Amino acid sequence: MTEPSAIADPLELFRGYLQVLAGLHLDRRLQGKLDVSDVVQQTLLRAHVALPDLRDRSPEVLAAWLRQILASELADAAKHYRRDRRDIAQERSLQADIDQSASGLQGWLVADQTSPSRAAARNEDLLRLANALLELPDDLREVVVLKHLRNVPLQQIADQTERTVASVAGLLRRGLAKLRVVLEDLK
Repeated sequence: MTEPSAIADPLELFRGYLQVLAGLHLDRRLQGKLDVSDVVQQTLLRAHVALPDLRDRSPEVLAAWLRQILASELADAAKHYRRDRRDIAQERSLQADIDQSASGLQGWLVADQTSPSRAAARNEDLLRLANALLELPDDLREVVVLKHLRNVPLQQIADQTERTVASVAGLLRRGLAKLRVVLEDLK
């Protein structure tokens, strides 16, 4: 069910979407120092301030615009904690990575988008998928996201999470099964 605040603020509908993307791209070394929710909140605050200047407020434009702000926030956070100079190449790379992950989310919802109503329905499905991913326990969400949004091979996921390939495969099966249940509940 959509909360009243989400109806009043079109940006609030993208909170779950941004959380999934931020969780994917927050530097692992910063995860103990910085919370994904804080990065998303700062992203939404910056977007809210700049929203009056945005001409096109279609869901696709809002999503792309929010991804740009998120990439900037993540780069700023990394710079803050590393105290390095701003690295424009790293910011552009981060923006490209976030866009690729967003494409991965959209890839789960493959459909012919010939009409505006179908595009709107797909956008709603995308936001529902992002919110459903947030409902998964951290370990399940991590392997599902790494495998299906980042296309990371099972062996690499196992190495990264310090688990066996069989353990990762089991987490992936359970994660996808739970995701299906959560998506059904969100309908």
